[in-house]
Amino acid sequence: MGMSEVYAQRRSRRWGDRLRRTLEPPSPYIPNPHEPRDFPLGRWNLYIGGAGSAPPGYVNVDLFATPGVDVVADAECLPFSSSVFTRVECDAVLEHVRDPQQVMREIARVLAPGGYAHLVTPFCHPFHEYPRDYRRFTIDGLKELNGGALEVVAEGWRTGPAATMLVFTLEFAKLLLPWQWWRILAHGVLGWLLFPLRYLDLLLLRSPHAARVGNHCYLWLRKR
Repeated sequence: MGMSEVYAQRRSRRWGDRLRRTLEPPSPYIPNPHEPRDFPLGRWNLYIGGAGSAPPGYVNVDLFATPGVDVVADAECLPFSSSVFTRVECDAVLEHVRDPQQVMREIARVLAPGGYAHLVTPFCHPFHEYPRDYRRFTIDGLKELNGGALEVVAEGWRTGPAATMLVFTLEFAKLLLPWQWWRILAHGVLGWLLFPLRYLDLLLLRSPHAARVGNHCYLWLRKR
């Protein structure tokens, strides 16, 4: 299914799509409450890969012309002048691009001196083809990708081992079922039964061993 079909399905009023949305369980993720969120926004801020949303205060860039997207562009060749943005958000994008190093070079280029870039990527997470899925990252992998171009000011795990366990349990259960509607039903029933376990991450993310099966990691970077 292409991205345009995914977002059309989310807005569809057909009974099947409405039932699917009704069965949708709560998210299996609890974001790490200790992840920094207070780095400043400026007059111009860039959100890369925000299709299907409208993040306030940001110029929203994505490959697809969907609701909320301001500029349709490839993150490997951003159509902006250098040193423009005070903050750049790149959330769950780098696993989908063919050349993540080029995307990092573009982020560093459009970021203004003193500005901040925020990277979030999956580590232990199922395959998700939107539109392609090429790789996974650790915190050290993100630092290597940055290559010292930007100063690392914060690092850690956004979602932890409990999220990993939940998303893989749901995907494994669906893998065992032969028909689409059975998989949809299993996702809804198991998702509602198991989602309270996500709160274990509030404890598990304090462990130094969380990185072994962490779900999403993050870096905050600053342009000198």
